[in-house]
Amino acid sequence: MEAVTFGVLGAVTAWRGPDVLALKGPRHRAVLARLILARRRVVPVARLVDDLWDAPPPRAVGAVRTFVGDLRRALEPERPPRAPARLLVTEGPGYALRAATATVDAWRFEAAVAEADRMPAAQAPDRLRVALGEWRGPAYAEFGAADWARGERSRLTELRLRAVERRAELLVELGRASEAVPDLDAHLAEHPWREESWRLLALALYRTGRQADALAVLRRARALLAGRLGIDPGPRLRRLEAGILAQDPDLDPPGEPADAAARLWARATEAYDRTVAAGSRARLESTVGLLRSLAVTGGGGLEAAREHRMTAVQAAEETGDAELTARVIGAYDVPANWTRSDDPELARSLVAAAERTLAALPESPTTDAARCRLLATVALESRGVRSPRGPRAAAEAERIARRLDDPALLAFALNGVFMQSCTRAGLAPRRDAIGAELVALGTRHGLVNYEVLGHLIRLQARSALADLTAADAHASAVDRLAERHERPLVAVFTAWYLALRRAATADCSADSHDRAEAAYRSAAGRLDGAGMPGLERGLLPLALLGLRLAHGRPAAVDPGADWGPYRPWAEPFALLAEGRDTEARGALRALPEPPPDLLYEALCCAEAALALALGDRPALRRTYDRLLPASGELAGAGSGLLTFGPVDGWLDAIRRTLDA
Repeated sequence: MEAVTFGVLGAVTAWRGPDVLALKGPRHRAVLARLILARRRVVPVARLVDDLWDAPPPRAVGAVRTFVGDLRRALEPERPPRAPARLLVTEGPGYALRAATATVDAWRFEAAVAEADRMPAAQAPDRLRVALGEWRGPAYAEFGAADWARGERSRLTELRLRAVERRAELLVELGRASEAVPDLDAHLAEHPWREESWRLLALALYRTGRQADALAVLRRARALLAGRLGIDPGPRLRRLEAGILAQDPDLDPPGEPADAAARLWARATEAYDRTVAAGSRARLESTVGLLRSLAVTGGGGLEAAREHRMTAVQAAEETGDAELTARVIGAYDVPANWTRSDDPELARSLVAAAERTLAALPESPTTDAARCRLLATVALESRGVRSPRGPRAAAEAERIARRLDDPALLAFALNGVFMQSCTRAGLAPRRDAIGAELVALGTRHGLVNYEVLGHLIRLQARSALADLTAADAHASAVDRLAERHERPLVAVFTAWYLALRRAATADCSADSHDRAEAAYRSAAGRLDGAGMPGLERGLLPLALLGLRLAHGRPAAVDPGADWGPYRPWAEPFALLAEGRDTEARGALRALPEPPPDLLYEALCCAEAALALALGDRPALRRTYDRLLPASGELAGAGSGLLTFGPVDGWLDAIRRTLDA
């Protein structure tokens, strides 16, 4: 079952996955909010009574216990009767909510703001944007009048306002002042007394060439402060106004090239808006090109591209022009090296649209390239789905691309072939060959994105084959390309590779184990704001499980962690730890075959560990047969992210148990 998450940045809410939990009445939500506010500490029943009622009724303590019981049933519906609660626990004189930091939106927000303060300036605005996206309304919204919530509401609100201003300040300093203007406008509409926000808005306008608007903003600030509060603007506002009037060079944007690029972009987009008709097909195709470029710029760009991509496809389909639709779908040839979708629903919709377009597209030599791109899209978006259609589409796309002898088309098709190269264990050599061809294509034909992809694929494949020297070389090469061509997401994968490397070379000592665990946790921090939920969800707990099992340690699964899609493999370990062997055996037998992705071997090893612990011979035979083709490899290392240790060690353990 998916972990419960909690929201207090808006109405107090709890979710399990996408589903909102029924928390009954306002006093139930008040109890939950009060426990979240306590940050895992115990809140005595007497304090809860005082906080919930101005004049407590005679049976207030019993009512609180009833509220807690109702909340427990909502939060842990599958907990057996009389079994102790694991989330909302009784301790001493009261109750505590043992929620993980990542499961409470306010705690995630605070951690993200603190992390942004430590990040390089160029990365911090995107991190703050994601953090601010946690807010759905005022903190603890329905408890604004409650004394117990007042201080925390004020603290969180001030932290949010400072985060908005800090992000705007960073954007202005980085030469991205135009991006700061809309957010500051909206911010000041709600909080007109923030002098720093007025200053930043005026400076941002000035740095985008809007001197008159900047002065108008400062006049508005002066009028508001004097007219309503009876005070003059502070010294920073006064200095900025004087500097703008004097056209002080110190106010100019930092770095002429960045300013020139910003001005060129503004002029080009203005000319485009003026000359290209609003509903034209050219706009639609240009939009996809922009989304393709946006997707490789970082987490925020990737999320935005994903959000708008299907809208562009739907607009193309509405024209009834199959060839236009094929171009719109096929133009999004953004390289991908992770074999699990970030948005499965979107992926299914894109596959369906591509299949409809393939059926409508006339078969002729003039449409071969479009058909190839549609087939490659089907292969890419069917990643991690066990179906014969994905591999067939990939193979057909590759055949067409090789016949047409188009390097860019072949690179796109090979990306689809790579996505369909995880249907069973032991396919790392095949992926290595795909990566080598992509590197060669990218180098010869200036296809930088595919050169990057090829190195990442080879890093993964050589890791699986325990050739860490070659993997190191590909990590260094791809880091150099990423720095030269501004591909920030590459650093996420190379940081995880370094953590994998430490885990793969660690000995069984406590110190070595702890260093490997710390490396995984550090790498996981890079996933915040990276815009890759298909990669992020459940990855850290799975990596830590693999580390423990590879070192012969107990699994020590935290059932409260966000296991994401890997929860079915985690829950039997939790049942075993509680001595519930029969239920663990049932959960083991109910496990599906792992999905066809880069963690296939890792999940097979997790299943093997369970089968070994339970002595389940059918499961042992099944996992042995699945793992045998990967003999000689490092289990899970084909992901380039984590490992469960040598596959041969698992095969030997299974053989010994079966022989016994």
